[in-house]
Amino acid sequence: MSISLLTVGTVMAKRGMLAPGPPHRQISQLRSLHKWGFGLAGELRQAAHRSPKQIAVIDELRGSVTYGELLARSEQVSELLSARGFRPGQRLGLLARNHVGAIEIMTGASAVGIDLVLMNTGLSAGQLALVAGQQELTALIHDDEFDGVVGELPDAITVIRESDWVAELNAAPVATSLAPPAKGGRTIILTSGTTGTPKGAARKTPGGFGPLISIIERIPLHAEDRILISAPIFHTWGYAAMQLSFALRATIVLQRRFDPQAAKDLLEMKACHAMFAIPVMLQRMMELPADPAGKKRRPNLRTVATSGSAYPHGFTTKFMDEYGDVLYNLYGSTEASWICIATPENMRRDPDTAGTPPLGTVVKILDADNNEVTPGETGRIFCGNDLVFDGYTSGSTKDFVDGLVSTGDMGHEKDGLFYVDGRDDDMIVSGGENVYPIEVESLLVDHPAVREVSVVGVPDPDFGQRLAAFIALNDGAQLSADEVKAHVKEHRARHCVPREVHFLEELPRNATGKILARELRASIT
Repeated sequence: MSISLLTVGTVMAKRGMLAPGPPHRQISQLRSLHKWGFGLAGELRQAAHRSPKQIAVIDELRGSVTYGELLARSEQVSELLSARGFRPGQRLGLLARNHVGAIEIMTGASAVGIDLVLMNTGLSAGQLALVAGQQELTALIHDDEFDGVVGELPDAITVIRESDWVAELNAAPVATSLAPPAKGGRTIILTSGTTGTPKGAARKTPGGFGPLISIIERIPLHAEDRILISAPIFHTWGYAAMQLSFALRATIVLQRRFDPQAAKDLLEMKACHAMFAIPVMLQRMMELPADPAGKKRRPNLRTVATSGSAYPHGFTTKFMDEYGDVLYNLYGSTEASWICIATPENMRRDPDTAGTPPLGTVVKILDADNNEVTPGETGRIFCGNDLVFDGYTSGSTKDFVDGLVSTGDMGHEKDGLFYVDGRDDDMIVSGGENVYPIEVESLLVDHPAVREVSVVGVPDPDFGQRLAAFIALNDGAQLSADEVKAHVKEHRARHCVPREVHFLEELPRNATGKILARELRASIT
């Protein structure tokens, strides 16, 4: 799974990372990486020492912040955390939206060996208290808007509001030079929790350039790009975008909350080269009025990189028809990081493909006995790369086979492309027949009346399990349950016909855009 030094050098040169600069800056950059490593603290320092005046972040409230300014502020955070009594190995929670203050806390905690748990902004008060206890938090820093959800935290956890934290930080003295901790702080990212309580998975610290090369060899990001990060930085994809941006000394453009029109405007106003988002965000952007001339106003845009959930059938083609062949979709997970990347060429060939594994990644499709299946046959997806997790913070883990981790998905490979057929726990047995809900979803989402759909399995006293379809219609559209069933019966096998159909204004989603299957099931069981 290793990547050769020749490949590393070739890709870095192609992406502008080896462009000449002041020798003393380049030497300082390399020394920073050698001293601090390839985690957040090291990546920020190499960028700040190489390009201190380069804009690091454009924040909608604080404006532009250079890499030199971001590093200075991050070091103040480190000093203040230490002054407050936080020690290496302790766990600090962060409940925040996308803003530069959150980045300062992430990088500052990492530099003094504090483990930072990134809390999902969609958690309820009860869920937050449960997860905080499970993750053994010492303290939680939260944006002021979340005052209403921190009230159930136990008294043992110190709760710090963003406004209070910022005031304290502004009054703090300029930080002195820091030395790397004996053990760098880990970033713990919660799983999506669509079917149960979110689990904590610690992010590995890259041991070199390999993980960066795996991504930028396939996704055309360049040094000093301007990158709009719309995906939440508390989750795997947004966090990865931040790491990549530091490595490339790119300018990060942030909005606290995603708004489709505002995001579309920012691509033009800030002349962005790239955007990182989750699929539902692009779906909302495509619901805006068509804008055929928009491509001419976005001449810099070469990459729209997404991850987090599957696209509706055929969506990728529609998006590229309006925005150009700029879409790259990464199939990954919190536990396995990346698994496959679909390029525009891949998705023009088949809009529903997950693409192919990037450099340094191995993907295998295994049967129930852990043997590789033949091409075209569905099996369990296993993956291996440099950033596969070591296990959940609770001590539990996922299935491993020969060093490859189970993704929890079923899929197949055909003609060199990989496909995801559904979760391995999504398949239901109804009346003795194996049924994958995604088969029905991919059909119904193409219906002109349907805006979005989710199909889940629920218990049934007669058939063991049955399919239930939850549908949100397009504005002004009409569709009956009988028409839905007739449509499925016409195009799929009899056992794929949902036994019940529910119409909703919108489907419940978490903060990363994934549909909450547990809430749908709970509404009818």
